[in-house]
Amino acid sequence: MSKISTSAIRNVALIGHSGEGKTSLAEAILFNAKSIDRLGKVDNGNSTMDYDPEEISRKISISLGVGYANWKDVKINVIDTPGFFDFEGEVVSALHVADSAVVVTSASGQLSVGTEKMLDMAKEKKIPAILFVNGVNKENSSFADTIAAIREKYKNVVVAEIPVMDGLNMVGSVNVLEGKAYDLGGKEIEIPAGYKAMCDEFRAEMVEIAAESNDDYMMKFFDEGDLSDEEMLDGIQIAVKQDRAVLALGGTATANIGITRLMDAIVKYMPDPTARNNVGKDASGKEIAVKCDAAGPVCVQIFKTIVDPFFGKLNIFKVISGTVKGGLALKNVTKDSEEKISTIYFLKGKNQEAADSVIAGDIGAFAKLSNVSTGDTLCGEGINVSMPEIVVPPAVFSMAIYAKKTGDEDKIFAGLNKLKDEDISFAVIKNQDTNEMLLSGIGEPHLDILNKKLKNKFGCEAELREPRIAYRETIKKTVEAEGKHKKQSGGAGQFGQCSVRFEPGAEDGEFEFVDAVVGGAVPRQFIPAVEKGLREAIKKGVLAGYPMVNLKCTLFDGKYHPVDSKEIAFITAAKLAYADGCSKANPVFLEPIMEVRVVVPDSYLGDIMGDMNKRRGRILGTDLVDGKQVITAEVPQGEMAKYATDLRSMTQGRGMFTMKFVRYEEVPSTAAAKIIEDAKKRAENE
Repeated sequence: MSKISTSAIRNVALIGHSGEGKTSLAEAILFNAKSIDRLGKVDNGNSTMDYDPEEISRKISISLGVGYANWKDVKINVIDTPGFFDFEGEVVSALHVADSAVVVTSASGQLSVGTEKMLDMAKEKKIPAILFVNGVNKENSSFADTIAAIREKYKNVVVAEIPVMDGLNMVGSVNVLEGKAYDLGGKEIEIPAGYKAMCDEFRAEMVEIAAESNDDYMMKFFDEGDLSDEEMLDGIQIAVKQDRAVLALGGTATANIGITRLMDAIVKYMPDPTARNNVGKDASGKEIAVKCDAAGPVCVQIFKTIVDPFFGKLNIFKVISGTVKGGLALKNVTKDSEEKISTIYFLKGKNQEAADSVIAGDIGAFAKLSNVSTGDTLCGEGINVSMPEIVVPPAVFSMAIYAKKTGDEDKIFAGLNKLKDEDISFAVIKNQDTNEMLLSGIGEPHLDILNKKLKNKFGCEAELREPRIAYRETIKKTVEAEGKHKKQSGGAGQFGQCSVRFEPGAEDGEFEFVDAVVGGAVPRQFIPAVEKGLREAIKKGVLAGYPMVNLKCTLFDGKYHPVDSKEIAFITAAKLAYADGCSKANPVFLEPIMEVRVVVPDSYLGDIMGDMNKRRGRILGTDLVDGKQVITAEVPQGEMAKYATDLRSMTQGRGMFTMKFVRYEEVPSTAAAKIIEDAKKRAENE
């Protein structure tokens, strides 16, 4: 295709449940437009969009892929996304720049969880959508039953094309808007018996939806009961943009049947980039509308980064405004740095095609930019605006990460730092309480794949372990104890003795030292040594070595030797007093309590509340928000280690949760023995 205009671009995200055929659909779209010369298959490991070794071995998408197809004078930019819930961040990134979406669902006769989630997400983000029912030629498949199941919840789903079936073979389709049938080659045929009534029913729905788009159309509909084809097309286009209609079509991606009809629908019904309302913020935080105009000032946003250990980084971007060319100097508004653009590419999966320029609304890729990350906004002269950040789901599943091979620690964290450019939905944080590095993501498979990427891309192996819980220890009663340190083994001796009262209730909740010595029983110069010894001692509790908190220590008596008493002697004596006293003061464990907010459909409310009770949780309340139940509870952190996996299992992926630390509480005595046992095992291993 020669030069295109912004109005002749369609940016389409393919979204849906895992295994529904999104990557196969992308392959068929590219093949039909002669963008690729062979029809690859996911099962064969040679599809255009899935090229990462982990994607090929697992036969699932784990990162979004970008390709383009020139179809009937329109450039369709296809953004293929993962369907597995652990990689929802990739879907969010795709919808951040897509102007429309194709929700891919299998012809199973049911509303799948992924279809439900993706239709909801498209609506939430105000992304016009088409529903593509895939695999209509499979055994026990049914286009009609699938549509009926989906329409029970989503009344705005309207059938635009009805697959014509001969047994298990799709032999054509009925265009509802036109009221005509076509064979697979595009030749008009007579509408088969049994399809006419269905077509009339669906067309009547489309007429009503189109009429609601315009007062003149509504008046004509009331007067005549119908609209012209042109009025229907215009009205449906408006309805799609306003999310009053999600058009449904059917076909089979792997056999490349019905795909050209879908491509026609994308061209005809999906909006071009100028329809999108781009709003950024200037340096003062004021909102600025950015018009999608190829002649305007240059503004681009990075929405995906690909990291290759040999070729460096590729930053995939969408041009919000202006025209990007090689040699252009751009300011990275997000990082307040300058970038010189050298090479620009159009992408087809991992394949790169050099581009002279990329116009407003189009998608391209930069190579070898020094200080650019996913989400950054780059601007040229005449504009200084930052586009909204890409807000991915919170990382709720954490594992402690260790190097399998001693000395690989730096390589592992350098590799994770590079992978962070590629995947913004995970985090690496050091837990200051346990001194562990925590790798946090959306779920267990997410972290497993990150670990495999470390090995494949950077040649280092990591081990993931269940993270330690940052328990605390404290005492529940007041005791007095004496610590005495005496050393006489030739040369200068050491002597120090102190009497300390230990009680719960430090003023700051951590540690309080009180000097109550009278009569010089402990000389003034040694009192700081007693405090120092106690401060060192509380780093390890008497039960299992966890930090001691809420401890008030009162030094009230002691003894010294005029020659042998030294600072080290009183430090040691204080530690002895601590060990003796706190072990007699009814020591207990404290555990971190988390506030958990779980969002689930109403039908799962009972299961979630019952599960919370099993986890020693306290339900604080429930609220109905946007048709879903929000359960707020307080739960011990130790009971939440695998909750991301368990919640997904309990709700078939429909639930989500967030949690935050609120306070420490005493651990029930029945659980204390296990904490002590685990601490002993860890000490032995170390």
